[in-house]
Amino acid sequence: MKLTRILLDEMFAGLKDYLEVLGWRVQTVHDVDLKGAKDKDIVEYAKKHDLLLVTQDQKTAELADLIGVKNVFISQVDIAKIADDEIRKRYPNLKPVQ
Repeated sequence: MKLTRILLDEMFAGLKDYLEVLGWRVQTVHDVDLKGAKDKDIVEYAKKHDLLLVTQDQKTAELADLIGVKNVFISQVDIAKIADDEIRKRYPNLKPVQ
């Protein structure tokens, strides 16, 4: 089985320690001097170094798909659904305002 290394885009840099605790080898765009870089440059770096890119930027994910870079796109909608699900599980008696 091939070992996968992860590249976290800027918005997910704070996840590095958590993913490392879970056993992943992780770099952030900050670690590789790509903070503020163009989407294309980040995707090309991920391809060159065979990294799985985790991003919240749809354009970055689409560029990655175009050139065959493994990627995970986590949208604001995904995050909102996770938050909603967790609120409802932890506090089943709370209801959203109608």
